Amino acid sequence: MNLQVLPKGALVEWIELLSARYRVIGPKRKQEVVQQQPAGDTQQPPREQYIFGELQGAHELELSYPSTILPPKKVFLPQKEELFSFKDNGHQVDLQLDERRTVIFGIHTCDLHAVLLLDQAFSQGAADQHYMARRANTTLVSIECLEPCSENAFCKDMGTWIMPETFDLHLTDLGHEYALEIGSAKGSELLQNLTNIRTATETDYWRFNQVISAKWARFPYRLEADLSELPSLLAISYRSQVWEELGQQCLGCGTCTAVCPTCYCFDVVDEVNFDLTSGKRFRVWDSCQFGQFASVAGGHDFRNSRAARLRHRFYHKFKYQSDSFGLAGCVGCGRCAEACLVNIKPIDVINKLHRKRVAVSGKRQEVMG
Repeated sequence: MNLQVLPKGALVEWIELLSARYRVIGPKRKQEVVQQQPAGDTQQPPREQYIFGELQGAHELELSYPSTILPPKKVFLPQKEELFSFKDNGHQVDLQLDERRTVIFGIHTCDLHAVLLLDQAFSQGAADQHYMARRANTTLVSIECLEPCSENAFCKDMGTWIMPETFDLHLTDLGHEYALEIGSAKGSELLQNLTNIRTATETDYWRFNQVISAKWARFPYRLEADLSELPSLLAISYRSQVWEELGQQCLGCGTCTAVCPTCYCFDVVDEVNFDLTSGKRFRVWDSCQFGQFASVAGGHDFRNSRAARLRHRFYHKFKYQSDSFGLAGCVGCGRCAEACLVNIKPIDVINKLHRKRVAVSGKRQEVMG
C-alpha cells in the first residue's frame, strides 16, 4: 500500500492546483433548500441536498456529504449529448467527442463501484466512443465513507462500502489529515507540485488501520439474503405476487432509473434542420419504467404493465448484470428509495421475496417431514 498524508488545511491549495490543469467536479450544496416528503410522512424537516458540479473554488467542495441527488454517471453519460452532426454534402459526419481533462473529487465508494460497472457495459463489444473518451480523460478521487450516507443505503450488503481494487486516488479522513492511497499513474499525477504532502509513518498506518477497522460496526447489514443468493432468489420469484402488488403502487415515472448510478438505458434522436440536408444526432436518457420502452414495430409491448417493468428493473439489477459481468447491477446507494414518490425500496422488496421463499421452503419441509 502506497500511503501519503495531507493536512486538511492543504486541501484549498490542492484544489487550486488541480483547477489550473483540469475541470474539477465535486460534491457541493444545491443552492436551494428543499423539503422532500416520503409517502405518508408529514414530519420530515427541510434538508440540504448535494450535487456533483464543476467547482468554482475549493470553498464549494463538500466532502462530508450524505449523498448526491444524481450520481457521477451524469459526467460520463450526460442526460442529453450530441453524438455527431451530419450534412448531405459528400455524406459529411462530424463526430463530437468530449475529451476535456477532468477530475471528479470526493466520490463515495459505492459510486466508484458503479463507474466500474458502467466501464464494463460501455466497453463490451463495439466500445462506446463517447463514454470511453470521457472516461479516459477523467481521474477519480474517491473518499472512504466512515458511516452510512443514508438510512436507505445497503452498501455493506452489496460489497460496495469499501473501495474496489481498481481506483485512481482514495482519501480517508484521519481527523486533521487525509490519508491518500495511490492506485494508478493518473492518481499519482494529481499530487504533482503539492508541497504539504508527506509519506506516511508507522503511526499514520496505525491510525489508518484503526479508522478502517472502526467503520465495520457502523454499517449494518440490511438484506436478509446474502449477495451471492440474489440471482437465484430472483430466478425463482419471476411469478411472485409481489410484482403485481408493487405494480399497483408504482407510478412508472422513471425517477428511480434517473438517480441510479448504474442505469444506462438511452434513446437516440435525430434533429433534422428545415433544409433537410443537415442535422444532429443526440443521445438522451431513457428508462425501462416508461410505458413505451419495450414497444416494438407492429404494436407489441414485451412489458406492457408497470408490474412487468418494475420486475425487469429488479432482475436487471440483481440477476441479469451479475450473469453478464459478474457484478451486481446495484451498488446499494439508496438513491432510488430516497427519490421514490411511493416509497418503494429495494431493501423491502428483496427481504419480502426472501421471506416468501423461506416460508415456502418451510412448508415443503413440513409436508416431506
